[in-house]
Amino acid sequence: MADTNATPMSDADVSNAADLNPSEPLKGATIGGTTDTVGEKATDAKQLIKDNAGKYTAQATDKVRTFAEDGKARASGALEQVAQLLTDAAGQVDEKLGSQYGGYARSAADTVSGFADQVKAKDIDELFDDARELVRKSPAIAVGAAAAVGFVVARLVQSGVDANSKG
Repeated sequence: MADTNATPMSDADVSNAADLNPSEPLKGATIGGTTDTVGEKATDAKQLIKDNAGKYTAQATDKVRTFAEDGKARASGALEQVAQLLTDAAGQVDEKLGSQYGGYARSAADTVSGFADQVKAKDIDELFDDARELVRKSPAIAVGAAAAVGFVVARLVQSGVDANSKG
């Protein structure tokens, strides 16, 4: 039956209670019978994580740089194509609207071509610095440009999806 002789627990019932330190419960403990302590294993694990994080960071940076270089080449190529289109259109504008408006088209083509040359001449770090400076100086223009680029990209993607669904 039930034990009716219940007494409160005393310090004598807990063996070596004074030897326990809750802030260092595994101090001096060994792993798998080796002489390595938990603290040493933890330090080794931390170092391994730091080494791997550094390696993966370097790999990610290299990938981003490669993608940025590829994007820079594509952007400068696209800008050159736009400049060529504007130059070609200038002749038609001359015929239909007059030489003054054709001159505007040629001027725009020269500006776009000059910008393409600047993009080609600069390395990625310079382009990122220029972009940061533009955002710092005129955030409204940066937001407007980002919205315009987003709109153009969305239209290009949509036209690609429409072409694939029809074909």
